[in-house]
Amino acid sequence: MSKPKENIFDIQLFKRLFEYIKPYKIVFYSLIVLVILLAALSAATPYLTKFAIDDSITNKAEKDFLFYIVLMLGVLIVSTVFQLLFIYYATWLGQNLVVDVRVKLFNHLLKFKMKYYDNSSVGVLITRAVTDMERIADIFGQGLFMIVRDLLTMVVVFGVMVYINLKLSLIVFAMLPLLLYATRLFQKYMKKAFEEVRTEVSNLNSFVQERLTGMKILQLFTREKIEYDNFKAINARHKKGWLKTVWYNSIFFPLADLSASITIGLVAWYGGLNVVLKGGAVSQGDLIAFIMFIPMLFRPLRQIADKFNTLQMGMVAATRVFKVIDTTSQIDDHGTKVATHFKGDIAFEKVHFNYVEDEAVLKGISFEVKAGETVAIVGATGAGKSTIINLLNRFYEIKSGAILVDGLNIKEVTLASLRTQIAVVLQDVFLFADTIMNNITLNHPEITEAQVYQAAKDIGIHDFIMTLPNGYNYNVKERGIMLSSGQRQLISFLRAYVTNPSILVLDEATSSVDSYSEQLIQNATDKITKGRTSIVIAHRLATIQKADKIIVMDLGEIVEQGTHEELLKKENGYYKNLYEVQFLKEHVA
Repeated sequence: MSKPKENIFDIQLFKRLFEYIKPYKIVFYSLIVLVILLAALSAATPYLTKFAIDDSITNKAEKDFLFYIVLMLGVLIVSTVFQLLFIYYATWLGQNLVVDVRVKLFNHLLKFKMKYYDNSSVGVLITRAVTDMERIADIFGQGLFMIVRDLLTMVVVFGVMVYINLKLSLIVFAMLPLLLYATRLFQKYMKKAFEEVRTEVSNLNSFVQERLTGMKILQLFTREKIEYDNFKAINARHKKGWLKTVWYNSIFFPLADLSASITIGLVAWYGGLNVVLKGGAVSQGDLIAFIMFIPMLFRPLRQIADKFNTLQMGMVAATRVFKVIDTTSQIDDHGTKVATHFKGDIAFEKVHFNYVEDEAVLKGISFEVKAGETVAIVGATGAGKSTIINLLNRFYEIKSGAILVDGLNIKEVTLASLRTQIAVVLQDVFLFADTIMNNITLNHPEITEAQVYQAAKDIGIHDFIMTLPNGYNYNVKERGIMLSSGQRQLISFLRAYVTNPSILVLDEATSSVDSYSEQLIQNATDKITKGRTSIVIAHRLATIQKADKIIVMDLGEIVEQGTHEELLKKENGYYKNLYEVQFLKEHVA
């Protein structure tokens, strides 16, 4: 079966890009006018040169010759000014368009489900948001308008050449079909080559991003040699893709230059004979003008192919970016009720959920948490504990059942207001490369420094922060690398506390901290959970013993519920066995 014919230009893609031009339509139409004027002026100098030679030099008319020189100087100055305006505003338009597309892309990414990021490469998304965007800017800054200008220049030059001398024009035009065919082939193969290049750039970015992020693991497991070899292989594929474009360029551009040189030679030979014989239909001015016109006709064609490379890269990049923008992976936010404060009653009613189709994670679980209660959820790894927290925050959509807060289905509440009322402290703390203050407030305009100071004092970590260089203005660097795991956990705890949430979630928040940090967190937990609904996923004995209720999970199901004392009384109970195997050892230690 033959492949469908591939279009060099994607009209639908251009139409979509033009939608982003509407706010800048005055600049866009002004550029079109400049393109027309530049094309019209392109043939002026050779045309004036013809008359300067035929009317002034041949007839030795000094006064007329000076007039033509001044006129050509004026054309040169005007063309230079127009060229400056054209280049600046074409680039300006491209950059403004990209700002708008990039903002829309990033806003789109902010609303994706966690499932999308579970299945996507961060390196690829970075390529879409950064590198690909610059290629889109080049569509207008260095591609489309340049191509249109060169095409119009060729049309104007073509018309003037025919007007001046038809016979010499026929010699020039006889070489064009060969070059046009070569240009067509060049464009076709370059598009495929650039698609390959963009794919390899994404792979390269993804590989480097992941390895730099996980450098500690690579060195701990002495993977340096293996990853070095893997990088060499990916880099070699990237080089291979680029070398294809170099190969096509190395064939086409010398061919274009050779065609122009041969054409000039033929025109010089035929026109020169006519001038020497003085009986032909070619004047000295015609000959000089055509020698000037030929590069103006062939060079735009060569430049069109060159700019087409830029255009193709931009089109490939735009296709990839719009593919992300067109991805529908957002949580449905159709809630109409805005939660200003929750009393804190939580109910899961026969909730089913799976990350992967036909692989159930939660199997119809039901439980209730009363307002102000502290409920601990325990179970082996993979039991579904953290999934409950993800669903409460609507990071994922449940398959069936319902999740209620204060008797209201969380789907009826706006997503932003729901998450504002639920504060989460995760085991794996993420801190931005910023100050401690900004990591606590996340630049929330309504959280003041005074509130942060007071909150830190309330939970007993103000003194710890003040021991750091510059205190709250201490920059923790990427992912908080300048702090210990315990210190990062304390900052995360304060970040949750300062928002004054209605519901607090601690997801194994003390499982990887030192004894001193754990004591600080335990003291803070007693304060922050008082009178506030709290859900604690933890392995530490102290937290679980203080819970009003313990929910025991296994393989996506709730197997036991009750207080610490009640569950220990169950003969051969799941929790009792878990306690004796894990918690009792920790307590004895």
